[in-house]
Amino acid sequence: MELAGKVVVVTGGTRGVGAGIAAAFVGAGAVVVVCARRAPEVAVDGVEFVAVDLRDSGAVRDFLAGVVERHGRLDVLVNNAGGTPYRLLGEGEAERHARVMELNLVVPMAVSLAAYGYLRDARGCVVMIGSVSGGRPSPGTAAYGAAKAGLENLARSMAVEWAPEVRVNTVVLGMVRTELSHLHYGDAEGVAAVGRTVPLGRLAEPSEVGEVVVFLASERAAYVSGASLLVHGGGERPAFLDASTVNKET
Repeated sequence: MELAGKVVVVTGGTRGVGAGIAAAFVGAGAVVVVCARRAPEVAVDGVEFVAVDLRDSGAVRDFLAGVVERHGRLDVLVNNAGGTPYRLLGEGEAERHARVMELNLVVPMAVSLAAYGYLRDARGCVVMIGSVSGGRPSPGTAAYGAAKAGLENLARSMAVEWAPEVRVNTVVLGMVRTELSHLHYGDAEGVAAVGRTVPLGRLAEPSEVGEVVVFLASERAAYVSGASLLVHGGGERPAFLDASTVNKET
């Protein structure tokens, strides 16, 4: 149990990728606290839930102080909360897009700042949950992609400013199969078809993401900081390969 005795906070850890991360930390022996606005529909064994509106900076500070009061320390912060609806830029007012950027960039920064003193005392770490959307065009989710690009840069700067006491890294995710996959990819046939576009032939599972995050939080990654770890199954096949009329695979 490599993280036995460590205290971990996972924002947005009640479902999907966040729940997979929380479960992986429980499996590694950590004390795990998750937060979100609403309680999970399906609780994860061994995970403590606290209702928090992450846009409320006072509530965030109170939440983290409560975690340290109950458990004595804070070793790991996983900034997982985020997401976006599909909305073309021209179909929404700037204020709507700004709210997406707030949730996916400003909130992780604010939570990290609130947690910094506790993490410094524990010589802990921050793991940002990024997205491949931050490194390529993101039509329909442009504000989300812009926020995730900023999140990666923020993590690199934090890693320099907060060293050597606090390590900061980003897990850059591709597509993950969750209970909300149908909203993005359609029915089971659509999810499978999208999975076939990934070099490894499928979408990631939340548990697989969790194992990567646990690695970055562990002593096995003690010299890893300021890194962006791609967890995307090999990325995306370049579209021009399918459009080309030469060099086709037989």
